[in-house]
Parts: sequence; C-alpha cells; structure tokens
Amino acid sequence: MELSRRAWLGTAAVTTLSTALPRLTRAQGAANTVRIGVLTDMSGMYRDNTGPTAVACARQAAAEFGNRGFTVEVIEADHQNRPDVGANLARQWFDQGVDVVLDVPTSSVALAVNQVAREKNKVMLNSGAATSDLTGAQCSPNTIHWTYDTWMLARSNGGATVRAGGDTWFFITADYAFGHALERDTMNFVRQAGGRVLGNVRTPFPGTTDFSSFLVQAQASRAKVIGLANAGADTQTCVKQAAEFGLTRRGIRLASLLLFINDVHGLGLQTAQGLTCTETFYWDMNDQTRAFTRRIVARTPNNYPNMIHAGCYSATLHYLKAVAEMGVPAAKASGMEAVNRMKAMPTEDDAFGRGSVRADGRRIIPSFLFEVKAPAESRGPWDYLKLEQTTPAEEAFRPMAEGGCALVRS
Repeated sequence: MELSRRAWLGTAAVTTLSTALPRLTRAQGAANTVRIGVLTDMSGMYRDNTGPTAVACARQAAAEFGNRGFTVEVIEADHQNRPDVGANLARQWFDQGVDVVLDVPTSSVALAVNQVAREKNKVMLNSGAATSDLTGAQCSPNTIHWTYDTWMLARSNGGATVRAGGDTWFFITADYAFGHALERDTMNFVRQAGGRVLGNVRTPFPGTTDFSSFLVQAQASRAKVIGLANAGADTQTCVKQAAEFGLTRRGIRLASLLLFINDVHGLGLQTAQGLTCTETFYWDMNDQTRAFTRRIVARTPNNYPNMIHAGCYSATLHYLKAVAEMGVPAAKASGMEAVNRMKAMPTEDDAFGRGSVRADGRRIIPSFLFEVKAPAESRGPWDYLKLEQTTPAEEAFRPMAEGGCALVRS
C-alpha cells in the first residue's frame, strides 16, 4: 500500500504532512500493523496547545507500549482548523489503512470527523476538541471524548467565578461550534447559580486579531465578568488588549474559560497573573506527572504538555492495551468493538492516574481549577499554576442521563 502526495492532498487546500504511510508488503506484516493518525493544528492558533507536542505524546505512548506482537505507526497531518479539510483527510486515512484518528482539536472539525469515523467503522480518540455535544446529541459508538469538554469547563470555572461574586456576565465568543458550546454551557451554570447574562458578542473565527470593539461593548454592559469563550491566540489577544485598556484595574474580571499553561507562557505571568483555568492534567501535580513531563520535554524542549497533549498520550496507551487484549485483526475489523473494549477496561497512566470510560464515550477523571501565579510566586520556568479546587471524577462531567446520547439506555 502506498500513499502518494497527490492522495494526501486530495483537496484544493494544501495540507502539511511530515509523515506519510510507508510502502507495505505482505512480508512486512501489513495486517499486523496498527496505524494511528494524529489530526491536529500544526500551523495555526492552536499549534502550541495541540500540534507537534500532541504528536510527540502519541509517539511516546507507542514507544512505551513496546513491541507486543504487533507494529504501531504514528503519522500526522494538519487540518488547518477547517472541517472540510479534516473530514477529507480522515476519510482518506481510513480508506488507506489508518485505524485511529487522534486529537482533532477545533470542535467543528471534530464533529465532522466524528461522522466519518462512524461511517467507516473506525476509531476517533478526541483529546483536543471541547464541545460536549460529542457525548451528547452527536455521540458515536466509535468515539471517545478523552480529556475535557465545555460542560466541565463551565462547571468548574464559571461556577467558581459566580460564587466569588461575579454574578453579571458578558461573553466574547468565538463564532463556531466550540465557542457556541462553551458559551451555552457557561450561561447555564451562571444562571443556575443566580447570576445574570447581560449580553454577548460573536467574533469571526478564524481571523480576528483586534478585539478592542468587543471589549468596549463588554465594558459598556457594566458586567462584572467578561467571559472569554475562545481559546489559543484569541484568548491571549483578548487578555493582552483588556490589560492595555485597563479593564481589570476598573474592577472587571476576565474569566478565561479555556486557558492552557502554554497560553500563560505566551502571555507571561505579569499579564496572566490572577487568571483562572481548569485542566485535568498539570505537569507538577505529583511524581508521576513530573516523570511523564520529563519524558515529553525531552522530545519537545520548548513546550510543556497540557491536558490535550497528555490526553493524546493516555488515549494512545489505552487503545494499544485494548488492541493487545482483543487481537489486531479484531481491532482493525471494527472500530466500534475496539471502543467497546476500551470502555470495558479501567484507564490508568502516569499523566492522569486512574479513570474510566462511560457508555456515552465520556472518559471520567477529576478536574482541577487553578489560578495563575504572580511572578514572585513562581519558582522558575513553567511553574505557573496553583491549585484552588478539585472536582471529583464523578462530579466533573455532565451526568450521562442529561446528555441526550442515544447510546445511553434509560
């Protein structure tokens, strides 16, 4: 089997690929090879939060799993945060021998790939996208939502902000599936806690670089909290421009509803201090997370892993354990059965410790609310977060009965 460059590109859009499937012959054992495709953002606004470090984490998991009677190949592609590019790449991969698509940040892309994986009876292990619809109305027997989602973020960060006195909100929201879901889920928690939403504005995605007019609208609403329902470079730009306008000095609180340690690194502690973020992984939590991080940083010395990266490692490792249990032919024959085997097995690894996978495809682990340290509190590079609150695994994610997933039996 050979994948030509023309086959990889397949669409009018140019897609960055650094690894293609090798030419395989029967003698090389093609039927005994498991192929994992990391479909991610290698060049856009989410590159540091996903991208090369996600690929490195998948390869680290494959290396640690070792040779247990079958070969593991990890390839990568850039979906450019475009649903059409992501869906076309996933379809080509599945048709040409890839068994699993991993990561898939950007919720609009993830929802498109989710349908392709189901159609082809392959596996999607999603670590990068946030929309809780992946385990709700658009749940699939072929998909596991591994690391976090908008409901979890809203419950942890939004709920804590209201309890701290931030009872009036204005949302600045990225105008695509992720932003809509995060805004929706956070609004629900704000209202349930007795707060009020005074307004919102949708910002074009991608391509917005000047948020000044949106911040002015938020200030004019007199809301105590500006909820940033965006991520990556958009969040960083909002925080920087809010600081330039002096909004926080006027008593307005920024609620960065999805903020990664990599964003804090980009902003610097002087600008980011006091912001809160929710993660299911932090590199400095315990001896196991620190050991895992050392192994990854050896591969990506300029970028520390966040929960998305750690999720790519964890999901890859758990999938390979399932393959070893059920056998390569069975795993390759049915992605749904491979996912079922993963759901039946408890999860455990250095990044997250122990967890489980529910019938709706939601992986269950604790979540952690952090506050960004002041510069004087940091002990050195990447020592950026302090733990404020832990939500137990059984409370961190939306109750299965409330999601509307057709896989859940009442």
